[in-house]
Amino acid sequence: MGPMDDAKKEVVSQLGELIKDISGLPECRNVSKELYSDLVRRVKLLSPLFEELKDSDEELSDDVILGLEALKIAFIRAIELLRSVNEGSKIFQALQMDKIAVKFRQLTEHIEEALSQIPCDKLNISEEVREQIELVHVQFKRAMGRMHSPDLQLEMDLAMAQKEKDPDLSILKSLSEKLHLRTINNLKRESIAIHDMVIYSDGVQDHCFETMSLILRNLKDCVVMGNPNFDASEDEKALIKHRSPVIPDDFRCPISLELMKDPVIVSTGQTYERSCIQKWLDAGHKTCPKTQQTLLHTALTPNYVLKSLIALWCESNGVELPKIQNNCSNRRSGAGGSDCGRAAIDGLFQKLANGNSEQHRAATEAGAIPLLVELLSSTDSRTQEHAVTALLNLSIHEANKGSIVNAGAIPDIVDVLKNGSMEARENAAATLFSLSVLDENKVAIGAAGAIPALINLLCQGTPRGKKDAATAIFNLSIYQGNKVRALKAGIVAPLMGLLKDAGGGMMDEVLAILAILASHQEGKAAIGQAEPMPVLVEVIRTGSPRNRENAAALLWSLCTGDVQCLRIAKELGAEEVLKELSENGTDLA
Repeated sequence: MGPMDDAKKEVVSQLGELIKDISGLPECRNVSKELYSDLVRRVKLLSPLFEELKDSDEELSDDVILGLEALKIAFIRAIELLRSVNEGSKIFQALQMDKIAVKFRQLTEHIEEALSQIPCDKLNISEEVREQIELVHVQFKRAMGRMHSPDLQLEMDLAMAQKEKDPDLSILKSLSEKLHLRTINNLKRESIAIHDMVIYSDGVQDHCFETMSLILRNLKDCVVMGNPNFDASEDEKALIKHRSPVIPDDFRCPISLELMKDPVIVSTGQTYERSCIQKWLDAGHKTCPKTQQTLLHTALTPNYVLKSLIALWCESNGVELPKIQNNCSNRRSGAGGSDCGRAAIDGLFQKLANGNSEQHRAATEAGAIPLLVELLSSTDSRTQEHAVTALLNLSIHEANKGSIVNAGAIPDIVDVLKNGSMEARENAAATLFSLSVLDENKVAIGAAGAIPALINLLCQGTPRGKKDAATAIFNLSIYQGNKVRALKAGIVAPLMGLLKDAGGGMMDEVLAILAILASHQEGKAAIGQAEPMPVLVEVIRTGSPRNRENAAALLWSLCTGDVQCLRIAKELGAEEVLKELSENGTDLA
């Protein structure tokens, strides 16, 4: 037997084995099913060619051998592509459908080109096999000329499934059917597939990983709602039993997407479940999975702030505390670790409420701000009070103001101001005042509906609450648009009521607000109609230096260009008290 016969026998045998491998691949159950099945079917139809060539004694030309070698390479690539499509993340396949279709097209071109090098009419094969091979060759040519038709409905469903709040359940249900992610076990396998992509590949791009994670969470929530008796972990069963809200994103490990039990911080500032990030590092990676930034070191720092917040969330929602928190003795059976969890939580909030700037900075770096914002929506009044108080203390530091606003805190703080306990409302008002130091925040706070709620607190609050509300209103009213909002909300009447209540202790704040409102024409008119002259003249006569300044400024605004106001002021003896003020008052007065 010559070298050519050996080469022929070897390549023909290898092609037969490759076709067997392709034929033995499992059925595809994802969005690539049509492309996958068409390729497998066409390749299987080539099998009779290699069976007849294997039994033939015919010597093949160099060109035919080269054609068979090219076909062998194409089949090897086909197996790689088919396995990657069938074994990877189904969500990733759906998101990357256009790119996958391109890969199938390129492979089809490769196979067609190899078949073109094999002249079936010159081979010693049966007519029946020749016709079948020629027919398959034509099918590959036609497939090259056909563009893959995108599934527009699937694309729309994927886009809708990426909504973070209130995604359409009917769309999620349809998507779970299309992706064959119908059960909790399906979703667990999908979670592992995504996890493996992050751990063992060069890394999925950050935005793609975030998208896959969000879709998986929404699909899981949808499937869980439709299957209340599924075989789940204890934590998941607790979630279903108590019908608790979806786990906040910041409490999930970015790698496993599960509720974190032992959160740790890497050098980039990102937080992960310890076991997941350790597995990543053990695999030899030197980057942060989420940001793809190079890690300056591989030390893992416990995130005690987040751990305490997770404990608080678990307690508030009736979920068993993560098992790792077992360092408190004498826990009663069935108590869910309440004493231990509450002690850790109270310690956290105590540090944020009374700690020094270093403790506040550490809390901020540990990712406390977005988690505290999440807790503003808690149905537990104590939790809500703690969260808004912690944000108030963090907001004192200039660098934190932007972080709090960027975390979407303003609407939630305003909601606490409207509906929280009295203590929470007071601290919400103080927080808004602190944030309003930055001019751009004045606009956002006013637009969020804070001013009517502050006016309500000004009328109904405790003495401290009224002062907090008045201080916030004054600062917000520096912005012209907020003056208009305050006037439309009827602020003048309650302010005048407080002004006339000499024993209320609100004179400083009320006069300061009235003075700033009087700089607006509508404000000047509304204040004038409330007959403030007698009180203003009396304040200028007997008030504190600061009150006399504000009363004189307000009187000047009201009387400028208004003959009637000038007449009333003169009748009340304003000329005499103003002369005395010019002699004995402050320079500004």
